[in-house]
Amino acid sequence: MTADTITAADIRINARWLVPVEPANTVLHNQAVIIQGDRIAAVVSREEADARFRVRETIDLDHHVVLPGLINMHGHAAMSLFRGMADDLPLMTWLNDHIWPAEGAFINEAFIADGTQLAMAEMLRTGTTTFADMYFFPEIVTQMAHDAGMRAQVCFPLLDFPTPWGSGPDEYLDKGAAFIRDWQGDDYIMPAIGPHAPYTVSDDPMMRAVALSADTGAPIQIHLHETEFEVAESLEKSGRRPTARLAELGVLGTRTQCVHMTQIDESDIALLQQSGAHVIHCPESNLKLASGLCPVQKLEEAGINVAIGTDGAASNNDLDLFGELRTAAMVAKVVAGDAAALPAHQAIAMATIQGARALGREHDLGSLEAGKLADIIAVDLSDPFLQPVYDPASHLVYSNHGRQVSHSWINGIPQVQEGRLTRIDVPDLMLRVQSWSDRIRKQ
Repeated sequence: MTADTITAADIRINARWLVPVEPANTVLHNQAVIIQGDRIAAVVSREEADARFRVRETIDLDHHVVLPGLINMHGHAAMSLFRGMADDLPLMTWLNDHIWPAEGAFINEAFIADGTQLAMAEMLRTGTTTFADMYFFPEIVTQMAHDAGMRAQVCFPLLDFPTPWGSGPDEYLDKGAAFIRDWQGDDYIMPAIGPHAPYTVSDDPMMRAVALSADTGAPIQIHLHETEFEVAESLEKSGRRPTARLAELGVLGTRTQCVHMTQIDESDIALLQQSGAHVIHCPESNLKLASGLCPVQKLEEAGINVAIGTDGAASNNDLDLFGELRTAAMVAKVVAGDAAALPAHQAIAMATIQGARALGREHDLGSLEAGKLADIIAVDLSDPFLQPVYDPASHLVYSNHGRQVSHSWINGIPQVQEGRLTRIDVPDLMLRVQSWSDRIRKQ
C-alpha cells in the first residue's frame, strides 16, 4: 500500500456492531464507518480501514451498535409543551374540549419555537435525525430545525376553518405555496403540504393541494382512517370511505403519506396498492387514544411501504422512536396472530429506509452505504439491563430505549456526543419550558 492509494477523510467510527439496514437482516462486526464531508465514504472492516484511510478523528465505540439515524415520519413537534395536559380521553373529546381550545389560547410564534426546540432535544437525544412535522407556523418550525442542523419534512397546515396561522383555505394555500418556494432544495428542510384530515378539509381545497403538489413536487401528509367514527361519518354523509373519496380527488399517490390507517379493509388496501401511497404507523398514540390498530403485517404483505411516527407528545406522551418500534413490533404480532410478524430487522427498517422511501429520499437516507448522507447514530449496549448481547438488532427493538443513544451525526456534524446535545442549550430551553408550563397551568 503506497501513499497515493491512501484516502484522506474526516471521521472514522469504529463500531463493535453495525446494522446497515441494507442489505437487509444484516449485523456486521468490528466495522469502520468513514465520513468525508457530509457523506459516508465507506463501510469496511477495521483492517481495511487501517489500510485505505487516514482520518482527522477516530471514535472508538467498542460497546455500541451503529446504525442509520432514525426517521420519525409523523408528529406535531411544538405540542411537546402540551405533554400530559389532557390524558385518558378519546380522540374527539381530547381534540374538541382540550387541545383545540388550548391551541386557541396559547399558540403563537414563540410557543412554536420553544415547543419545537423541546421536541428536537428529545428526538436527537433518543436517536431521531429526521422528523416530519405537521403544525402551525411551519416557517418557525423550519427555522428551528435548520438552525439546529436537524433534517425535517415540514408540512404547512390546511383546514376549512381559521387557526392561529390563517383565516381559511385560501390563506393557507397562498402562504403554503410561498413556504414551499422558500425552502425547496434546502439541505435540511423538505417542505410539504398537510391537509389535516378528510373530515376537516373539503373537496375544493383538497384538490388545490393536489395541484400544488403536482406543480412543486411537494409531498402530502394527511391523517387518514384514524378512528372508526371518521369512517362511519364519511359513509353516512357521502356513501364512500375516506380513502375512496381521496382517491377520486387525486390525493392518493406516490408522494402521499397516510397517517394512522387503523380502520382499513381490503378496498382501502387495494387503493393504497394502486396509488403507491405510503402508510405512517403511530402505534402508541393510536393505543393511548383507543383509535384502533393498524394491520402492519397485512400492509407489508401487500407491498405497501409502512414507515413509523410517534405523533405528538400530547398524545403519546414521548418522542422516543425506539420505544415506538418496540410497541409496533408487539402490536403487529397480536394483530396478525403471528409471533413472527414484524421481526426486529423489519421494525428497524420502518424507522430508517422505509421512512426514507416515504420521503422520496431513499437514495441518500435510511441505510449505511457509501455515498449516502452521514446521518448516523450509536447506541451503547454496555448497561446491565442490555446484557448479555446475543443479537444487537433484537436488543434495539425489544430491550433498548432511546436514552442509550450515545452519539449522533447529521450530515457528518455531531449532534450528540457521549449522550450530550451539542447544538441545543438545554438549561436555557428548560427555563422557557417552565415559563410556558406555569402559564398553561394557571389557565
